[in-house]
Amino acid sequence: MAAELTGRCLCGAIRYRATAAPLWASHCHCESCRRATGAPLTTYAGFSAAAFAWTAGEPVRFASSEGVVRTFCGCCGTSLTYQGDRWPGEVHVLAATLDRPEAVTPRGEAFAGERLPWLHLAPPPAVAAES
Repeated sequence: MAAELTGRCLCGAIRYRATAAPLWASHCHCESCRRATGAPLTTYAGFSAAAFAWTAGEPVRFASSEGVVRTFCGCCGTSLTYQGDRWPGEVHVLAATLDRPEAVTPRGEAFAGERLPWLHLAPPPAVAAES
């Protein structure tokens, strides 16, 4: 995977860059993420906040629940990031907003107990053992 990843909202008014590989990538099934995105699940890539920067525009910030801030484009409405007190120092980027979303592979599922019963996913790929 490339050391730098870039992304943007639908209209291109907001752009960002991550200058390090993601710390992790995972699907989230929680109701809050479903409502924030209008999708049956959300896939995130978590980056160190030190490696993440907005490069064009400034997103709207929304405190969606205690200790959680989500960002979105004020022009087109695209959900962009999630930051929570539970994960200090991280920015969770909605993987579908990456210019190359195929560059990250989800390796797990968060809040799987809230998965919609009609949603069926292939199991995430196994993580290769390091030699």
